[in-house]
Amino acid sequence: MTVTANAVPSTSAKRPFAWSSPLTYALALAVAAVSITPVVYVIVGGFRTTPQIVADPAGLPDPWVWDNYARVLTRSDFWGQALNSGVIALGTTLGVVLLGVGAAFVLARYTFRGREALYTFFTLGLLFPAGAAILPLYLMLRDLNLINSYYAVMLPQIAFQLPLTIVILRPFLSAIPRELEDAAAIDGTGRIGFLWRIVLPLSRPALVTVGILAFVASWNAFLLPLLVLGDASLHTLPLGVQNFSSQYTSDTAGILAFTSLAMLPALLFFTFAEKQIVGGLQGAVKG
Repeated sequence: MTVTANAVPSTSAKRPFAWSSPLTYALALAVAAVSITPVVYVIVGGFRTTPQIVADPAGLPDPWVWDNYARVLTRSDFWGQALNSGVIALGTTLGVVLLGVGAAFVLARYTFRGREALYTFFTLGLLFPAGAAILPLYLMLRDLNLINSYYAVMLPQIAFQLPLTIVILRPFLSAIPRELEDAAAIDGTGRIGFLWRIVLPLSRPALVTVGILAFVASWNAFLLPLLVLGDASLHTLPLGVQNFSSQYTSDTAGILAFTSLAMLPALLFFTFAEKQIVGGLQGAVKG
C-alpha cells in the first residue's frame, strides 16, 4: 500500500504585499513628515523673534511673539497683493473650468475624425515645461498690450492648466450612459441642455478637483507674474514675499510670518477640499 503524505505548504512562498502593513504606515508617516515639517517650521517661526531663530533655529517660541503677524496684517500692500492673488486665481479657475469642460465634453461625447489625435495633442501639453515658453510668451503678451494686467497672468495660466483639466474631465464625461443622453433628446433637450442639466451635476467631483488644482496653482505662481507684472500695485502675494524679503533682509521672523500668511489661504483651501480632489482623481482613473 502506498502512503502519500499531505502536502505541506512551503514556508518560503512569497506572501502578497499588504498595504496595511506597519512598513507601509511607517513610509507614509515619513513622507508626511518630510512634507509637513517645512510648513510647520515657517508658521511656528513667525511666532519667534529673529534673535531666537539665530540662537536656536530648530527651537520653539519662548515666549510666543504675535507682533510679526500683526505687522504683516496691518500692511496695506499685503491686502492689496492678497486681492490681486484672489482675482487672478478666481479668474483662472473660472476660465479653466469653463473651457476645460467644453473641450472635454466634445472629446468625450462627439465622434469626429481626428478626435483621438486632438486628445493626444492636449495630453502632450502635460509634458511641456511652462518655463520654456516664458520668453516667447512675454513677447506675445507685449505685442498684445497685455503686460501689467490681470489678463497677462490669467490667460497663460488657463492655457497651461487645460491639458490636465481635460485629462481629468474626459473620463467622467465619457462614463455617463448614452441612455441618459437619448432620454434627454426624446424630451427635447439639446446638446447644451444635456451638458447643463445632466452632465455638469454628475461631474461635480471632477469639476471641483480641476477647480481646486487650478486655484492653488494660480495662487502659488511666481515666475509668470514676476515677468509680466512690473506695476507694484498689481503684484501678487508670492511677489510680495520676495519684495518683503528684499526690503527686510535681516528680519527673518517677519519674513517667515509674511510667507505663512501668503501660503495660508491656498493651504487651507487645499486641505478642506482634499476629499473632493481624491474622489475626482479616483473617478478619472476608473474612467
